[in-house]
Amino acid sequence: MVVHVVLFRPKADLSEHNRQEMFDALRSAATGIPSVRRFLVCTRVTHGAAYERLATQDFPFAAIVEFDDLAGLRAYLEHPQHEKLGALFYRFQEMAVAYDYVVEDAGSRQRSSP
Repeated sequence: MVVHVVLFRPKADLSEHNRQEMFDALRSAATGIPSVRRFLVCTRVTHGAAYERLATQDFPFAAIVEFDDLAGLRAYLEHPQHEKLGALFYRFQEMAVAYDYVVEDAGSRQRSSP
Protein backbone atom coordinates (compact mmCIF):
# COMPACT_ATOMS: atom_id res chain seq x y z
CA MET A 1 0.00 0.00 0.00
CA VAL A 2 1.09 3.60 -0.64
CA VAL A 3 -0.13 6.60 1.36
CA HIS A 4 -0.16 10.24 0.34
CA VAL A 5 0.05 12.44 3.45
CA VAL A 6 -0.72 16.17 3.23
CA LEU A 7 -0.34 18.44 6.26
CA PHE A 8 -1.96 21.82 5.74
CA ARG A 9 -2.83 25.16 7.29
CA PRO A 10 -5.50 27.23 5.53
CA LYS A 11 -5.01 30.98 5.27
CA ALA A 12 -6.25 32.72 8.42
CA ASP A 13 -8.54 35.03 6.42
CA LEU A 14 -10.08 32.24 4.33
CA SER A 15 -13.80 32.84 3.99
CA GLU A 16 -16.27 30.22 5.13
CA HIS A 17 -17.37 29.85 1.50
CA ASN A 18 -13.79 29.14 0.36
CA ARG A 19 -13.21 26.76 3.28
CA GLN A 20 -16.34 24.84 2.28
CA GLU A 21 -15.22 24.84 -1.36
CA MET A 22 -11.89 23.30 -0.33
CA PHE A 23 -13.46 20.59 1.82
CA ASP A 24 -16.02 19.85 -0.93
CA ALA A 25 -13.12 19.34 -3.35
CA LEU A 26 -11.50 16.99 -0.83
CA ARG A 27 -14.73 14.96 -0.62
CA SER A 28 -15.05 14.92 -4.40
CA ALA A 29 -11.51 13.59 -4.79
CA ALA A 30 -12.14 11.02 -2.07
CA THR A 31 -15.25 9.61 -3.71
CA GLY A 32 -14.71 10.32 -7.39
CA ILE A 33 -11.22 9.02 -8.12
CA PRO A 34 -11.24 5.24 -8.64
CA SER A 35 -7.72 4.50 -7.39
CA VAL A 36 -8.42 5.91 -3.90
CA ARG A 37 -8.72 3.07 -1.40
CA ARG A 38 -9.41 5.31 1.61
CA PHE A 39 -9.34 9.09 2.14
CA LEU A 40 -9.15 10.55 5.63
CA VAL A 41 -9.28 14.21 6.64
CA CYS A 42 -7.94 14.79 10.13
CA THR A 43 -8.04 17.68 12.59
CA ARG A 44 -5.00 18.00 14.83
CA VAL A 45 -5.42 17.38 18.51
CA THR A 46 -2.91 18.51 21.12
CA HIS A 47 -2.67 17.00 24.58
CA GLY A 48 0.63 18.10 26.08
CA ALA A 49 2.90 15.34 24.77
CA ALA A 50 6.61 16.15 24.69
CA TYR A 51 6.84 15.67 20.92
CA GLU A 52 4.36 18.51 20.36
CA ARG A 53 7.04 20.97 21.52
CA LEU A 54 9.41 19.73 18.80
CA ALA A 55 7.12 20.80 15.95
CA THR A 56 8.44 23.91 14.21
CA GLN A 57 5.23 24.40 12.19
CA ASP A 58 1.59 24.02 13.13
CA PHE A 59 -0.60 22.18 10.65
CA PRO A 60 -4.15 21.98 12.00
CA PHE A 61 -5.31 19.56 9.30
CA ALA A 62 -4.04 16.46 7.54
CA ALA A 63 -5.30 14.46 4.60
CA ILE A 64 -4.24 10.83 4.35
CA VAL A 65 -5.01 9.06 1.09
CA GLU A 66 -4.42 5.33 0.66
CA PHE A 67 -3.76 3.49 -2.61
CA ASP A 68 -3.02 -0.10 -3.52
CA ASP A 69 0.23 0.87 -5.20
CA LEU A 70 2.31 3.65 -6.73
CA ALA A 71 0.36 3.41 -9.98
CA GLY A 72 -2.81 4.25 -8.02
CA LEU A 73 -1.14 7.31 -6.51
CA ARG A 74 0.00 8.46 -9.93
CA ALA A 75 -3.51 7.99 -11.35
CA TYR A 76 -4.88 10.08 -8.47
CA LEU A 77 -2.35 12.87 -8.97
CA GLU A 78 -3.16 13.04 -12.71
CA HIS A 79 -6.95 12.88 -12.29
CA PRO A 80 -8.93 16.06 -13.18
CA GLN A 81 -10.60 16.11 -9.74
CA HIS A 82 -7.17 16.15 -8.07
CA GLU A 83 -6.05 18.93 -10.40
CA LYS A 84 -9.04 21.00 -9.23
CA LEU A 85 -8.24 20.18 -5.61
CA GLY A 86 -4.58 21.10 -6.13
CA ALA A 87 -5.50 24.48 -7.64
CA LEU A 88 -7.69 25.27 -4.63
CA PHE A 89 -4.97 24.16 -2.24
CA TYR A 90 -2.44 26.52 -3.80
CA ARG A 91 -4.93 29.40 -3.50
CA PHE A 92 -6.25 28.66 0.00
CA GLN A 93 -3.29 27.37 1.99
CA GLU A 94 -0.92 29.43 4.05
CA MET A 95 1.39 26.42 4.20
CA ALA A 96 1.26 22.77 3.25
CA VAL A 97 3.61 19.83 2.89
CA ALA A 98 3.00 16.52 1.15
CA TYR A 99 4.84 13.23 1.46
CA ASP A 100 4.31 9.79 -0.04
CA TYR A 101 5.11 6.56 1.81
CA VAL A 102 5.12 2.85 1.16
CA VAL A 103 3.32 1.20 4.08
CA GLU A 104 4.81 -1.80 5.80
CA ASP A 105 2.82 -3.60 8.46
CA ALA A 106 5.36 -3.78 11.30
CA GLY A 107 3.23 -6.32 13.14
CA SER A 108 3.48 -8.87 10.36
CA ARG A 109 7.26 -8.77 9.82
CA GLN A 110 9.13 -12.00 10.22
CA ARG A 111 11.37 -11.84 13.27
CA SER A 112 14.61 -13.73 13.26
CA SER A 113 15.20 -16.13 16.14
CA PRO A 114 17.84 -15.13 18.71
